[in-house]
Amino acid sequence: MNVTHLSHSDSSGGAARAAYRIHRALLDANLNSSLLVDSSTIDDSTVSAPYSSIRKLRNLVAPQAVKFFRKFITTSNLALHSPCITPSARVVELNNSPADIVHLHWIAWEMLSISDIGKIKKPIVWTLHDMWAFCGAEHVTPEFRWREGYHKNNRPYYEGGFDLNRWTWKRKVKHWSRPMHIVAPSSWLGQCAMESQLMRDWPISVIHNPLNLNIWSPVPKNISRTLLGLPQDIPLVMFGAMGGGLDPNKGFDLLIDALRHLSGEGVYFEVVIFGQSEPPIKRDLNFVTHYLGHLNDDLSLRLAYSAADLMVVPSRIESFGQTASEAHACGTPVVAFNIGGLRDIVDHKSTGYLAEPYDTIDLAAGINFVLKNSSKSQLGLAARIKAERCFDAKIISKKYRDIYSEIIK
Repeated sequence: MNVTHLSHSDSSGGAARAAYRIHRALLDANLNSSLLVDSSTIDDSTVSAPYSSIRKLRNLVAPQAVKFFRKFITTSNLALHSPCITPSARVVELNNSPADIVHLHWIAWEMLSISDIGKIKKPIVWTLHDMWAFCGAEHVTPEFRWREGYHKNNRPYYEGGFDLNRWTWKRKVKHWSRPMHIVAPSSWLGQCAMESQLMRDWPISVIHNPLNLNIWSPVPKNISRTLLGLPQDIPLVMFGAMGGGLDPNKGFDLLIDALRHLSGEGVYFEVVIFGQSEPPIKRDLNFVTHYLGHLNDDLSLRLAYSAADLMVVPSRIESFGQTASEAHACGTPVVAFNIGGLRDIVDHKSTGYLAEPYDTIDLAAGINFVLKNSSKSQLGLAARIKAERCFDAKIISKKYRDIYSEIIK
């Protein structure tokens, strides 16, 4: 069985890392898997990036279409908007390839156009990494046009100018007449797809993102803290995201508010942040703060999670919550809001704490719950067991194999 994956990148961002991990899990399960990307930083012969000058130029110029169309709309939704309009030669290559299955991942930044996807003749499996596939142009939205369809009379009040989302959604309806098999990494995202106007009649499965648990495993705290230059005998609360606190969706402002509540309660710990370097002008978090910078390799991330007493994931929307699953694999409890994919990862008061959505007082209570828990080590042990039960790459690869076999039988 030959499976060809398409992902914009093999390493930049959570979606790219998830796509690469799925690809590697299939290889480890003896499936013939290959990964096509526009941007690669991984030295792996099974990953192919553009090699011709023309293709490289196309990949530099095409994303400018995103910026061009963005000029014609006004919206308070700061999420990426992708029209996916630029044609690609990849469709011909895919249709002429030996692939039995074409497996799509995050293909924005004009990797494939909407019409390109409709021209793929091979059976398609599509793992969603955000809401874009069943929405308009937006990758994340608090609105519900995706449920009823994008009509003139249900446009949000805060949008103006050209209705890019409606135009993009109508192109999806037009070109995607053949159902694809959709895979969601969380029950929440799967339910959204099932309720969407576009995909409600398509086959939809829920399969969590995989982790190689031989790589993702706990490191003794004294060792991990020594290697990272962190204090040995002080509780450490960790936050991490690509870009650190710059993405409003990651909820860094909500964490700051929770820390403000804790600062008046006589609780002492220090904060560790990865995903950004120490800013020139630091925000006062009311606690001593350590910045680890950008951690791009699994070993550094594994050390960071292992060094922490708990991981806080205060996201507003989370399709899965890969930092939470990684932390659990390293035996670290997670405190998060009870939203999205995080519900599939964190078991309330068993592997961490799920606070009421966006209630920063309850988020602070969750941090307190873990730090003051007399059986904190049991929380970490339960977190590791949860990872072994739900996120093991061996289990996940079998679920994908079953879907592939069902499609091509």
